[in-house]
Amino acid sequence: MRNAYLAYATKRLFQAAVVILLAYVFTFVVVSILPGDPVTNVLRNPQNGFSEDEIREIIAAQGLDRPVLIQLWESLSSFLTGDLGLSMRSNRPVVTLIAEVLPSTLVLAFTGLVVALLLAVAIAYGTQFLPRRFGQGLLRGFPSLFLSVPNFVIGLVLIHVFGFQIGLFRVIEPDSFWATLFAAIALGIPVSAQIAEVLIANLDHESRQEYAAVARGRGLGQMRLFTSHLLKPSSLPVITVIALTVGELLGGSLITETVFGRTGVGSLVQRSVSTQDLPVLQAVVSLAAVVFVLVNLIADLVYPLLDPRVKLLGAPRQRPTSADESSAGISRAVTS
Repeated sequence: MRNAYLAYATKRLFQAAVVILLAYVFTFVVVSILPGDPVTNVLRNPQNGFSEDEIREIIAAQGLDRPVLIQLWESLSSFLTGDLGLSMRSNRPVVTLIAEVLPSTLVLAFTGLVVALLLAVAIAYGTQFLPRRFGQGLLRGFPSLFLSVPNFVIGLVLIHVFGFQIGLFRVIEPDSFWATLFAAIALGIPVSAQIAEVLIANLDHESRQEYAAVARGRGLGQMRLFTSHLLKPSSLPVITVIALTVGELLGGSLITETVFGRTGVGSLVQRSVSTQDLPVLQAVVSLAAVVFVLVNLIADLVYPLLDPRVKLLGAPRQRPTSADESSAGISRAVTS
């Protein structure tokens, strides 16, 4: 098992490195090579006031007059060493600009994930144990409703109700506790829908197993049945869903920061788009790709450790049959 897992982890690490490399190359091609030479167009903007001699000097200093493959190699080498270049507008290192705003975005994204998990678990619990007309009907429709409403609409409603009407937070203080919490709620509600859908489906499956019937027959309470017997086997697929929603969390953070007036990666991207600061845009897109790949890599590496039934690289282990699963569950229920 250990050798199989090491081989599996090595293969996944190699695949992740290849994906990151391809993502950076694609970003470089989109930003730097497409017809129109966006860097030169920015420099020749009359508002910038550069003369032709100054433009040629800047292009030579940035290496933009070199062959494309050399530009790509130098850009990729700098990226791998942590050098993301200089901002075309502020002439400051891009790493410094990102480091100044990244903590705010990470706090918002992490809090939004916590909100999404709590909301998804609460909905899933209600679908199993609330009266049928609520659990089977109303609550099961919540994920579809959450997915259909964009997070910026949710954010505007929260600002109007809790900011202007109730006064829990002030719009001019977007980094306060309550403002951060409601921004996280606006971000987490759409994300919770996908997690809740997967969790509900797996809870429905587990609740029909024999061990669940045994646990109910022994008079086990609803909360203990949910937490001790149903939640753990049902939550394993949620790990994969959480990893896949990281991209939505990152993208939603950019929009949510704009709606709530927070200073984060979203505001940095907004300024960079409006001023055509291409080095900053390329760095943000590349780092977002790296984060998404690494989170999915961690999920792929953790999942086999949590579920030993997962088959690794042709290992002779076979997935237990439904009878085996039921027997194991009954044993847990009886010994509880």
